[in-house]
Amino acid sequence: MSIIAVSAGTYCNEESVTKEILKRTGYKYLTDTDIVSKAARLSEIPEGKLVKAFSAKTTIFNKLTREKERSIAYLKLAVAETLGVDNILINGFSSLLAPAGISHVLRICLIADMKYRVSIASSSGIPENEAIKLIHKSDEERTAWTKSILEKDDLWDVSMFDMLLPTHKMTPEDIANLVDETLKKDILKTSAGSKKAVQDFILASRVETELARKGHFITAEADEGAVTITINKHVLMLKKLEEELKAIAGKVVGVKSVKTKVGKKFYRSNIVRKYDLETPSRLLLVDDERQFARTLSERLRLREIGSVVAYDGQTALDMIKEEEPDVMLLDLKMPGIDGIEVLKRVKQTNPRVEVIILTGHGSEEDKELCMQLGAFAYLEKPVDVNVLSETIKKANEKIRQSRANK
Repeated sequence: MSIIAVSAGTYCNEESVTKEILKRTGYKYLTDTDIVSKAARLSEIPEGKLVKAFSAKTTIFNKLTREKERSIAYLKLAVAETLGVDNILINGFSSLLAPAGISHVLRICLIADMKYRVSIASSSGIPENEAIKLIHKSDEERTAWTKSILEKDDLWDVSMFDMLLPTHKMTPEDIANLVDETLKKDILKTSAGSKKAVQDFILASRVETELARKGHFITAEADEGAVTITINKHVLMLKKLEEELKAIAGKVVGVKSVKTKVGKKFYRSNIVRKYDLETPSRLLLVDDERQFARTLSERLRLREIGSVVAYDGQTALDMIKEEEPDVMLLDLKMPGIDGIEVLKRVKQTNPRVEVIILTGHGSEEDKELCMQLGAFAYLEKPVDVNVLSETIKKANEKIRQSRANK
């Protein structure tokens, strides 16, 4: 039997179409929600963060964390393991993660012209001008997704699909009939070759997630246990990187051999950064002394601890509404909203954030109050950067332990 992977534009009547296909085939229905849940079980990444991988907007911390890339690696593994079972229909962004080399996957794209899409939206009570905005926004999200995983700028690119079906010209019944007839073709039946392609995809995905877990975001391919890793990034010491990648990949169960190659985007660089997942990945530094904040940020970066900087309490609170840091370094004496008030609000709304107070104007009373309010530590300026680094790492370890115990 086969697998159906459905991608659709917003307001292209996908609900009616998939419902009719499922009625005709009896397949099990899976959505992005199911894939995200599976990816969350395979990783330590919360479902809420995995979902953000589908968004065109990346977190302000992503340049430090590569959270989106790590999420995509686990989403790919979730899809890979899902493809080990026949008779399923996967609907959503995650359907595009199924590689073209698996011949028993039927890739369908549901499309419609703007007039039809607006009419569908309007039928649910959405004004026409709002409907157009929503459709354009949705298309931007889907385009960004296809760009990030397939390097395609056109979300309707015919090379990504076996069938492009216009829902403004075909009824759900017509589409279901066509799909049902197509599934009967020999090329879409599960074969020894297509089963092998699934197992190769699973192994390659496991290698990619293991590399991502170690701070490397690199693609892999597999062929009966022989793994090829493609280096498509800036590299300072290529041989050393190759040795490290081979050592990591070689420990994955099922890997028989590993080789590396360079891709089109590879070039030697004077600077290379490995993403160390043992250090805090989302550090927010809050201090109104701009020069001090920039200098401290640079000194921490030299110790492989990256940070995002806010220069006042209100900006920090606004940033936290959009992006929750893991650890916050917080000055007490700031104009406007001071550090004590920021600490109170953060612990009320985002209690999982570990807050380290770093102040040059504190007192014993301030220290006692901050610790009562839930601060992780209270340090005074000038601070030994090694002591600060260790404190940050301890705060991060507390977070990791908390997540592991859930």
